[in-house]
This record gives sequence, C-alpha cells and structure tokens, in this order.
Amino acid sequence: MRWLLLILLVLSALEIGVFIWIGGLIGPWWVVLVIVLTGIIGMMLAKQQGMETWNRARLSMSNGQAPAEFIIDGICIFIGAVFLFTPGFITDTVGFLLIIPLTRKPFKKSIQKIAKQMMNKSTIIYRR
Repeated sequence: MRWLLLILLVLSALEIGVFIWIGGLIGPWWVVLVIVLTGIIGMMLAKQQGMETWNRARLSMSNGQAPAEFIIDGICIFIGAVFLFTPGFITDTVGFLLIIPLTRKPFKKSIQKIAKQMMNKSTIIYRR
C-alpha cells in the first residue's frame, strides 16, 4: 500500500511538471483542450475495444473454451480507461498503450506473469 501511495505522489508531481512544460510550449488553454480531447477519444476507443473483447469472450465461451485471454484483455482495457479518464499526459499515454491491441500485448504478458505468481503464493485462488 505504501508503494501505491508513493507511485501516486510521484505520478502526480510528474503530471504537474508536464502540464507546466507543455503549457509553456502551447499555452494553457490548448493543454486543457488536448486533455479533454484525449479523454473523449480514449473513452470512445475503450468502449469500442471493451465491447469487441466482450463479444469475443462470449463467442469463446459459447464454443466451450475458457475466455482467459479475453479476461486479461478486459483488465488491460479497464485500467487503460481509468488512466485515460485521469487528466494528464503521462496517464493518457499509458492508457492508450493499454487500450490499443497491438501495444497491449506486453502488458498482458506482465499481468499474466503477476497473476501466476500470485496464484503460486496463494494470494489468488483459482477454482474450476
């Protein structure tokens, strides 16, 4: 929990620094416009990707297959949407990376690795 608090504090400080830096380059009102536009575009993309992932998971389940990969996709899309909803250039960049399918793959592998480690430590219990 301490690490999460530290990460949030550092991220907030970095975002403020980037706001000031970009605001000095393009002006404060343009910064506000860019943040609003990336939020809107990101949320539309997250909704589209989320629905597509949901439909692929349903199709997989109707064929009798476990939707494990689609669950990881859904987690990435959800986290990306939260980052896109949070104002900031750094969080928007990470959010887009998590939502776009091509750039989502490295994150999926990391999440799968963390989940496996948690299952091995019995932090997460998986039952069939």
